[in-house]
Amino acid sequence: MEHNLPVNVREYQELAKKALPKMHYDYINGGAEDEYTLRENIAAYGRIMLRPRVLVDVSKIDMSTSLLGYDIPSPIIVAPTGAHKLANPEGEVATARAAAASNTIMVLSFGSSCKIEEVAGSCNAIRFFQLYIYKRRDVSATLVRRAESLGFKAIVLTVDTPVLGRREADIRNKMVFPPSPNLEGLMSFNDDLGTGGGSKLERFASETLDPSLSWKDVEWLKSITSLPILLKGVVTAEDARKAVEAGVAGVIVSNHGGRQLDYAPPTIAALEEVVKAVAGAVPVLVDGGIRRGTDVFKALALGAKAVMVGRPVFYGLAARGEAGAEHVIEMLNKELELAMALCGCRSVAEVTRRHVLTEGDRIRALL
Repeated sequence: MEHNLPVNVREYQELAKKALPKMHYDYINGGAEDEYTLRENIAAYGRIMLRPRVLVDVSKIDMSTSLLGYDIPSPIIVAPTGAHKLANPEGEVATARAAAASNTIMVLSFGSSCKIEEVAGSCNAIRFFQLYIYKRRDVSATLVRRAESLGFKAIVLTVDTPVLGRREADIRNKMVFPPSPNLEGLMSFNDDLGTGGGSKLERFASETLDPSLSWKDVEWLKSITSLPILLKGVVTAEDARKAVEAGVAGVIVSNHGGRQLDYAPPTIAALEEVVKAVAGAVPVLVDGGIRRGTDVFKALALGAKAVMVGRPVFYGLAARGEAGAEHVIEMLNKELELAMALCGCRSVAEVTRRHVLTEGDRIRALL
């Protein structure tokens, strides 16, 4: 082992900031417009207190859970984030190996900088595939078929991006986004994407994303694949109920890491509303702002079946490659185990709503 390894996610973030060009760090770390939601995703966790129970025998802690019938050793999985080669030359292959070493599920981004085939062939593991529905449905359909044939176990459909959020750091930096090798031969890219104002990503998005995206497209996706579909980007009870009616296999409470609509609620604040609306029909996951094992504990207490971690894995990858990504997952797992022990919870099933005190709880107590 190297000396002076980082001891938490924030230290990895500092190392990543030193390791990366400003343009790439800003891309990974930035959010939309005023970055209010970006900050609140983290800050909202800080306003939830824990209610530890003592004198429970915690000599054995079992963090294992199952998701869509797949057993995982902890409820922490890897969120889909694009362009891992910005962080490390091995890109998503390194991330996939890190996730596999931790026996956890990785959701491979549609915007992966490694070919789907390359990631699938890199190691044995349970993987999900994240999808956007493009203007050209055939492109999305082809990618679903490829993911299916390569053994991906679920499709994570991102639904909060009919158009791209305004990420001002990328505009200011004239962010150059590496073309996705998974779209080679499926779409032609204009070479003049870099001309004019804005970022190249914005130009690409406006040519490809479909603003007409609606519930009927969820039906369409169901008609072309037998894989379970998780809907990513739900933050209200209304949409959660519609998702259940649409027959999806799960709902992911997400605001795209604060990168789409600014002033959308922080995900941990929206989680309970979604959980109540879903009423146990399908698992509810949450992403955004998780930096500590205590954050994971809070999400479980508020009804999440599992959490997805995006930027922290990216930080680990940028700082120390595959070993860094694996270390970040391992650190969060150890922190969760500690939080469970100190709260008197021997299994994830024992983490209940009674173990947390939210802002809402405090306000209700005053009334």
